[in-house]
Order: sequence, then structure tokens, then C-alpha cells
Amino acid sequence: MKQGLTRNQVAWRIARDIPDGAIVNLGIGQPVLVANFLPAGREIVFHSENGILGMGPEPPEDAQDEDLINAGKQPITLLPGASICHHADSFAMIRGRHLDLCVLGAFQVAANGDLANWSTGAEGAIPGVGGAMDLAVGARAVYAMTDHCTRRGEPKIVARATYPLTGRGAVDRIYTDLAVIDVTPAGLAVREMVRGLDFAELRARTGAPIEPADRLGVLEAPEL
Repeated sequence: MKQGLTRNQVAWRIARDIPDGAIVNLGIGQPVLVANFLPAGREIVFHSENGILGMGPEPPEDAQDEDLINAGKQPITLLPGASICHHADSFAMIRGRHLDLCVLGAFQVAANGDLANWSTGAEGAIPGVGGAMDLAVGARAVYAMTDHCTRRGEPKIVARATYPLTGRGAVDRIYTDLAVIDVTPAGLAVREMVRGLDFAELRARTGAPIEPADRLGVLEAPEL
């Protein structure tokens, strides 16, 4: 089977679907990569739960300001016109549904859009929900960015989530190294899949029923 996309390539693909002028939150982990691949000329306003609106890219190591970090404690920059606010005001933006979109990582996504991304329940694991529960229900649209399977080959897209939930019916679209999948009332619809992958193989690697969308495209990205 053809090798899937890298995480940078998946981030590149997600960036193509973020509309101009959107206010977006990128979850901790893989999703922060999306900010590196925005198409030229597209204005996107990035929000961070710790109280930032108008977040810029990560600065060079010799230009980092320890007072400027995102919710994942990574150094950032501020774009012209950016604002810093109280933590409570930042969450009021989320809970008031003022965010157009958020991109969240996932341990599991269920066929009905249920999202589990804060704990696997493994013994000794340190759960960290952060602001994910607020984002999952507060953003107008939620994209899940994840590997299609775990390192052990277990599906991360499942018929029913077995991990503690972050949000019920929260996910609108799933981006993996193998496919782009819409969560619809009729079930999971595959919009794109990597070139050279047979649909039967994709179905075998998915733990929930999937069907091709009316127009099934190719999931591809430049070398990054």
C-alpha cells in the first residue's frame, strides 16, 4: 500500500480548507503545524485560549519573548493589530461561538462525530483536557487532524468511541494521512484518499463504515 502523507502534508491540506477571514484556534500538538502552511494572501486570525487574538508564527530562537507563548507554552509572535485579553474573556469568545473553526487532534473520532482527545484511560497517563471541551462545542466548525491508525495499527476512526469523550457529535471533518472524511447525517463520506490506495484497503484500516462521496478526489500535497 502507498505510504500516507506526512503530518506537515496533512497540515498543508487542512490549511487549504480554511476560508479567508476566518478566526481559528489550533489545538495543541499536530494542529499547530497548520499555521505554517497558509496560502499566500489569505488573512486568517489565530486565537489562543490563554488570551491572544492575532497570533503570529513561532519566532527565531534568538528573538523569543518568554512573555509571549500560546496555550501549549510554545513561543509565538503577535501580528499587527493583535490583542491580548484576560483568560476568561478568551473563553467567552469560545463559548459565545465567535470562533469560525478549530482544528483539534484526536485519539478517536466516532462515526457520529464524537471526539475523544484528552485521555486514553491508560494507567499512569496524565490526562490534559485543557480548553478542548470548550472548543469542541464552541467553535462553529471542528476539524480533526489525526493519524488514520495508531502505531499498533488500530483504527482511530471508530464506530463508537471507547475513550473518555471531549465532545459529542463535535467533528465535522476528519483529516488523516490517508484520507479526508466528512461526518454527515448519513455516515462517514470519504472526500479524498491518497493516490494508489484501494478503497477496500482504506475500509479495512477504518473502524467504522465508510462510503465514497459523490465526487471522490485524490489526497495529495507537495513534498514538505
